[in-house]
Amino acid sequence: MASNGIKDRVAIIGMGCTRFGEHWDKSVDDLLIDAAYEAYESAGIAPEDVDAYWLGTMGSFSGLTLSTPLKIPYRPVTRVENFCATGSESLRQACYAVASGAYDVAMAIGVEKLKDSGYSGLVVGQAPNDGTLGNITPPASFSLLAPAYFKKYGLDPEKGKDVISRIAWKNHRNGARNPKAQFQKEVPLESIKNSPKVADPLGIMDCSGVSDGSAAAIVVRAEDALKYRKDPIYIKALSFIAGPGEGPMSPEYDFTTFPEVVASAKDAYAQAGIKNPRQEISMAEVHDCFTPTELVLYEDMGFSPRGTAWRDVMDGFFDLEGKLPVNPDGGLKSFGHPIGASGLRMMYEMWLQLRGEAGPRQIDNPKLGMTHNLGGAPGRCVSFVSVVGRSLG
Repeated sequence: MASNGIKDRVAIIGMGCTRFGEHWDKSVDDLLIDAAYEAYESAGIAPEDVDAYWLGTMGSFSGLTLSTPLKIPYRPVTRVENFCATGSESLRQACYAVASGAYDVAMAIGVEKLKDSGYSGLVVGQAPNDGTLGNITPPASFSLLAPAYFKKYGLDPEKGKDVISRIAWKNHRNGARNPKAQFQKEVPLESIKNSPKVADPLGIMDCSGVSDGSAAAIVVRAEDALKYRKDPIYIKALSFIAGPGEGPMSPEYDFTTFPEVVASAKDAYAQAGIKNPRQEISMAEVHDCFTPTELVLYEDMGFSPRGTAWRDVMDGFFDLEGKLPVNPDGGLKSFGHPIGASGLRMMYEMWLQLRGEAGPRQIDNPKLGMTHNLGGAPGRCVSFVSVVGRSLG
């Protein structure tokens, strides 16, 4: 793979994030203003100090969505989207622009307002296709991962349900410690396991919620970062992969992996110089749109050997106190998934953790953090992986 990366060439010097939730009293403008101004304050800069903006959102059509509420004084605003990885895409493009020398200071910002839109996921219709794609809901599509995994690795359905239920339990437990999460309560394991079915074996509690939210990051070249603050975080890797989309038609695809995730993780590790992610990554935010997604991601990203992630789940390996905490902020399960904001919300947790500001969910002495976004469906998706650290080198 011909990906050279921009390791240690870009730093994040400020971030902002709204509380995610049912913001009936806030507009898209309000959410963007709240996230942007928290980021400005965090970085210690004024709005006019930002040279260019990248806006990630599915629910609008141009940069005016951002420039109008922020009253941006004639700066470039690029609106991007890439399915559920839209927020991560805005960060990737802002970082590349700064690394290239085109701009000194850039903002990546994402937003979505879903609660009063009538949508519960991607806010655009499916493009015309050749008729070979399935026409099923996202819960139904991702539910196929669970029985495929259980059968391949010898778990009876009852044991498998225990495993995916524990993933939701973990994420709600973490979210209960996060004042910006949509859901801030622990949920008993039995309540999760017995929640009403949506797409067997998935119950309501196996699915991420619907929410509104916004998050933002301000980036500069690494050599300039200490001019703004003493504790920036540094970009080690940014990988984005779009696959050929052959899964739904391929007899070889068995619904126990996301090949796009495998490729993006491999690329990100090469950029960052990571040899053993299970040991070198301090914590990770992953795209837990549904509980079996998170289970499969553990193996695709090399956190667990194939067929063993379910044991690591039950052993607490990915718990907040475990050896590799995953979704320490509560994940999509606790935050919901406002499309354009989720990837930047994940990075916001890395920002807090690597600088020791995560409060009751703070991980002890983290060095490298990872975020992961995917968009699409099993066998036909895009995948983003980042690696960030608190120091150069």
